[in-house]
Amino acid sequence: MSWNLELAYYLSDAPWPSSKEELINFAKRIGAPAEVIENLQELNNEERYDSIEDIWYDHPKDDEDFYWNRDEYEMD
Repeated sequence: MSWNLELAYYLSDAPWPSSKEELINFAKRIGAPAEVIENLQELNNEERYDSIEDIWYDHPKDDEDFYWNRDEYEMD
């Protein structure tokens, strides 16, 4: 299972908490790429997932993780 920000974006509006099947159905309804559905199919059938962090354990948690620091690279 391989997640990145682009793939995780498709689950940002998912109906949390959800089961594996609910997440797969949601991904299909919104037209998520095959990679998203393949990743979801690898999940445990028994669990309920409360958020993307339950699926992708090292999901960035704030804006600092999403963006590079522009101030470090500005030239005078």
